[in-house]
Amino acid sequence: MSIFTGAGVAIVTPMKENKEVDYDKLGMLIEEQIAGSTDAIIICGTTGESSTLTNEEHLSCIQYCVQKVAGRIPVIAGTGSNCTESAVFLSQEAEKAGVDAVLLVTPYYNKATQNGLIAHFTTIANSISVPVILYNVPSRTGCNILPETAVTLAKSVENIVAIKEASGNISQVAKLMQLADGCIDLYSGNDDQIVPILSLGGKGVISVLSNVAPKQTHDIVDKFLNGDVKGSCELQLKAIPLCDALFCEVNPIPVKAALNLQGKGVGTPKLPLTEMEAAHQEVLAQAMKDFGVL
Repeated sequence: MSIFTGAGVAIVTPMKENKEVDYDKLGMLIEEQIAGSTDAIIICGTTGESSTLTNEEHLSCIQYCVQKVAGRIPVIAGTGSNCTESAVFLSQEAEKAGVDAVLLVTPYYNKATQNGLIAHFTTIANSISVPVILYNVPSRTGCNILPETAVTLAKSVENIVAIKEASGNISQVAKLMQLADGCIDLYSGNDDQIVPILSLGGKGVISVLSNVAPKQTHDIVDKFLNGDVKGSCELQLKAIPLCDALFCEVNPIPVKAALNLQGKGVGTPKLPLTEMEAAHQEVLAQAMKDFGVL
């Protein structure tokens, strides 16, 4: 049984001018996502600025999200860290808060070996009972989960059940699915590769695009899984310019700018991330208009 099938939003963390978390805005975004057919909420991931939230903010956001969603769709908490002990703590606290699963990014900066990754993820997973989604995003972490490593983890640790693949390497993903033979669920971590990942047996996407286009992102997956591959592909290709604009600066700078263009008032990211450059904002606004979300 998959944690979810479809499009899960990697939701932003709205900030006030003083950079405190704006929980009222977060609640508004959650309600809009659910109304827009989003299939899961991923709280405190990369897009949620997990790396610059304090532990108190991190856990408070998770608790708030679980309470606000109230079981309507799955809540998945980003609880990864480059420190195994920290990830264990966050994961255990997230489980206490009532999340449906945790998302564990590879240890950044440390650049663990494959044996180190196995030890790291096994230690965290064994400290909790909720399902674990591995998160492979080597462009941000400098660390790649090889297909053999992901399969070893899925086969040897009962609650490691899925992987968010954002390597961008479709050949690697194909190798993973060939080796896995059904032992691990696959989610796209790149909005411009939803259809390719689905074609390899993926269950859906953990999406930045969903923040500004929840229904369209849901529909890309839904159409594909219900046999309308042509319609899914057309919508995927139509979204490419917006996907490009949402990553023309480091995530979540553009997506926060996009939400602000939509009038959501989510603030700007915490330093060291800054406000989006004006020239890029013009490109983003045009892409949003072309996709029908502005």
